[in-house]
Amino acid sequence: MEFAYEFRNIEYAKKLVEKLNNISTEKINIMEVCGTHTMAIFRYGIRDVLPPNINLISGPGCPVCVTPQSYIDAVLTLSTKKDVIIATFGDMMRVPGKKGSLNKKKEKGFDIRIVYSPMDCLTMASQNPSKKVVFLSVGFETTAPMTSLTVIEAKKNNIKNLFFAIAHKIVPPVMKILAQDKELNIDGFLLPGHICVISGTKPYEFLSEDYNIPGVVTGFEPLDILQGLNTLVNLISKKNYRIMNEYKRVVKTGGNPYALEYLNKTFRIVDSSWRGIGRIHASGMEFNSKYEDFDAFKHFEIEYEDYDGSPGCKCGEILKGKIKPTDCPLFKKICSPENPVGSCMVSSEGACATYYRYHKETI
Repeated sequence: MEFAYEFRNIEYAKKLVEKLNNISTEKINIMEVCGTHTMAIFRYGIRDVLPPNINLISGPGCPVCVTPQSYIDAVLTLSTKKDVIIATFGDMMRVPGKKGSLNKKKEKGFDIRIVYSPMDCLTMASQNPSKKVVFLSVGFETTAPMTSLTVIEAKKNNIKNLFFAIAHKIVPPVMKILAQDKELNIDGFLLPGHICVISGTKPYEFLSEDYNIPGVVTGFEPLDILQGLNTLVNLISKKNYRIMNEYKRVVKTGGNPYALEYLNKTFRIVDSSWRGIGRIHASGMEFNSKYEDFDAFKHFEIEYEDYDGSPGCKCGEILKGKIKPTDCPLFKKICSPENPVGSCMVSSEGACATYYRYHKETI
């Protein structure tokens, strides 16, 4: 706890806030890409102490939120197949598809289990040789290496009843879409700390080189975020278009070479659909030819057309930063964490769930 306290020092936080108030008076639009940043910014009351000229925009950095509804319906179909066990992280259980949710399927008696690591599925598959275990591989670069490690172990140990429903996505391509959007008019990005632990900072250099938009990698403690904002606002005010790392205790320029090696061994880059944003070139992963026998959709011959969205739900516009959750007509009326209409209300990293928990109503 002493180490954590160093990143929550109130006196130093006050100094960082004071510095922010003295850097610039120009209107500045900053997008925090990562959903964990959005949650931390609200949790620590950082929005409340920022100068009025700094506008924070929540971005699409929640892997559950950007997974298309069509994927959910495809795995719901998988869950009804004979002798299939669905294994998933808990945050996928309540995501609504057109056909219901995994939670509702589980209530009807289908075999759907929560795991804490894809590696748990190796044991599950070994203990259930007459079943086919399907793990829902949803996540960004942060979680994909564990999928790689698991499928490598499965192949090495000749486990033939384990499959993966892949929905891994890569963040830099969607940021290119956001950087090009004149309506958003983003001046700078708070870059995702967790993802950069794996990928490093190099994949984001195109923001400064091609679009004259600076970015700063930062952590998730209050002082991390305030220091990252100070650095970013300084870069913006001086028109210094650089990518900087303020999370050096964890993030390296070249990322994690071991994790990247595993990704390169098992995956190839493909186009991928993002909820509310559309199909983005080279923004997803699928198993390469060496491991494609573990692909659940290919094994069960499930093809589906991409679609997403529930009637009235504004998840897509929220993920693009075009509107705030409070602008959605369903927010806190029909849509709540207990009754989510859209994916942004499900995950703890989702903007809608964060606003629901922390946003203060104005009178």
